[in-house]
Amino acid sequence: MPHDNKLYQELLKQKDEISRQKKEIIESLEYARLIQTALLPQLSSIRKALHDNFILYLPKDIISGDFYWIFEQEENILFAAVDCTGHGVPGALMSILGITSLNEIVSEADDLKANRILNQLREKIMKSLHQTGRGGESKDGMDISFCIYNRKTNELQYSGANNPLYYIRQNILYEIKPDKMPIGVSGIEEKSFRNNVVKMKKGDVLYIFTDGFPDQFGGPKEKKFKYKPFKNLLLEIHNKNMKEQREILESSFSDWKMDFEQVDDVLVIGIRID
Repeated sequence: MPHDNKLYQELLKQKDEISRQKKEIIESLEYARLIQTALLPQLSSIRKALHDNFILYLPKDIISGDFYWIFEQEENILFAAVDCTGHGVPGALMSILGITSLNEIVSEADDLKANRILNQLREKIMKSLHQTGRGGESKDGMDISFCIYNRKTNELQYSGANNPLYYIRQNILYEIKPDKMPIGVSGIEEKSFRNNVVKMKKGDVLYIFTDGFPDQFGGPKEKKFKYKPFKNLLLEIHNKNMKEQREILESSFSDWKMDFEQVDDVLVIGIRID
């Protein structure tokens, strides 16, 4: 009997130690989340720059590998939805590298071209991570939808690494496809990103996003949500106000996910041109 009591005491001690370590890890992650949140644009500055918009941001873990970014330069508003490799701690570290790199590039840029900024971002990320394309290196990087909107000319530049841009005009959804290569090292030949230019019209609604929403498993057949239903959902809701659109997207995601684990960080940005 004394032997059993000793074992019981040892198990209790181990349980307490595991609880203490878990508490410390969660506290560290919560503090990291505060730092990451501080680096993201303030909602008030987003509203000031983009007026009629919503951001649906649902990290998988306490901290996120997805981030949104915005920068104003005279009549130009630069904004992006970015998905870094991984989620949780690795994704969050990549997101901080992405935010600081974008800030540096655009503050030094004199000629704003969306694809040029992506080319520079790729160079910067590869240099920071010492990626040369040789085997055995980290394949970390990011997918991005990057836009520059000129308020005077109503011209929108879009350049994308794996993530598209959708815009809806007169109840028709148009898709501008991205280049099928990441920001970072990849197995395909490195070439310049394309610059797409669209003349926006008052009332157009545009959406940029990461793949977390369409890739979520759930529903009656336990499958991915997928892109076609995602497009149909945006078409259904695009005439509603931005607050309502965000609420519908969040509840649709939750209803689809049911009791399944969230597979990735989720980010959807909607903007109505005024």
